[in-house]
Amino acid sequence: MNNVSDILKLADQAQSEQIEAVLATVVHTQGSAYRKAGAMMLICADGRSAGMISGGCLEPHIIKKAFWLTRQGPVVQVYQTGDDNYDSAKHESWTENDEADNEDLDNDYFDSELELNFGIGCNGRVHVLFERLATALPLLQSLKQVRQTGKPQNVATLVRYQLSGCQNQAQASHYQNQSRNYQSSGRIESEPPIGLHVDLDQSAITKETVYFNQVSEPVKNNPILNKAVSTLSSEHYAQNKAQFVTLQGLRDNQLQHRVQTQWLVRRLQPQIKLLICGAGNDVMPLVTLAKMQDWHVTVIDSRSHYATRSRFMQADKVLCLPLQDKDTLIELSRNAAVAVMSHSLTQDRARLKVLFAHPPAYLGQLGPKYRTERLINEITEAYDGNVAKLQPGIAKLQYPIGYKLGGEGPEALALGIMAQMNAVMHEVDLSTVDSGNITSKQPTHRSQVDSSQAANARFEVFN
Repeated sequence: MNNVSDILKLADQAQSEQIEAVLATVVHTQGSAYRKAGAMMLICADGRSAGMISGGCLEPHIIKKAFWLTRQGPVVQVYQTGDDNYDSAKHESWTENDEADNEDLDNDYFDSELELNFGIGCNGRVHVLFERLATALPLLQSLKQVRQTGKPQNVATLVRYQLSGCQNQAQASHYQNQSRNYQSSGRIESEPPIGLHVDLDQSAITKETVYFNQVSEPVKNNPILNKAVSTLSSEHYAQNKAQFVTLQGLRDNQLQHRVQTQWLVRRLQPQIKLLICGAGNDVMPLVTLAKMQDWHVTVIDSRSHYATRSRFMQADKVLCLPLQDKDTLIELSRNAAVAVMSHSLTQDRARLKVLFAHPPAYLGQLGPKYRTERLINEITEAYDGNVAKLQPGIAKLQYPIGYKLGGEGPEALALGIMAQMNAVMHEVDLSTVDSGNITSKQPTHRSQVDSSQAANARFEVFN
């Protein structure tokens, strides 16, 4: 229960069963950290949990403290993972900006327990936002919608909102006490709460701040907040990974003070799609590994006795797809990783003919090299159109599919296939990876199936 699908499923269960829950999200890391910004974990009051924000070392404390930490609303807690004698301020891998971001943090930024040192020896810091499910639910629902529609969405979460234009704390307190909107809780009415989630895509379209959460009119009209959101919407911070963004010196001309805001900016991505053409027994471990990575898996075969739900219970879809149904194959393979492994020349030939003309993000063919070259020759010789149209797909084809990592049997094969597909779909530059005899080039992004870049996704794995 460690991936996003598990978190969404548990959130639905908690909501339907009216069980309180807390969402913990990594908003910033410094030094070494097992999980990076954007990692999430959901903790239910009945003891159930899903997701991970570390390698397992922080989770027991988080499960124990999550509800107490959020007793007064969302809060950010900082965890230090150095050893007992570790001086975090002197760690050379942290930038000066990282250190400056954490100087003189007030209790609005993290809990009064301050920074907790777990003595793990990883020498890093993990900043975690805790919020109750009622606050986080609109964001989780948007994430679910992204997965259903396949359309990514840019969002920003407010992590810190702090006065920075006052000379000292006394002046800041004087400003707050003089404000007509100052509330008894100690927060200015127009000051946005930590954990506020903003839809950057809609904000960019409407030129107005669009929130996931319900917010008061004073917060909606906060000029500093609106300016910050406008900046985040126009700068396109979140492309492929979450970023921690600090906006300095935003000025409220009416109240004559400056505010520093800090945000977790991320791009909610749909699941990576895997299409497996073939439903033999050796496909089963590949389905299992892909689902462990939280991929959306579809298995197709034209043979009805192979393509059955009972054989592939973990797959999201199992289809008996006729070889003549080109339109469905094109739709299923769009921006997907595709593994052709039917052990049938007829099936592979029909699938490859379509996939060469409409190349997916990744394309791999099982079997010896001479077999695949025979298929390529047969397809190009019999093609009744412009053969040049097939070249981008042929150039992208990985054959034999996967990396030769050692071992035998379907499980070892699945591991090698999954390693290669995972590298391409996550845009890993394998020239920087110590991979022995594997020669590689920079892969292309799964959403950019451009023929001019297809050759860059080619991996020469075997001789």
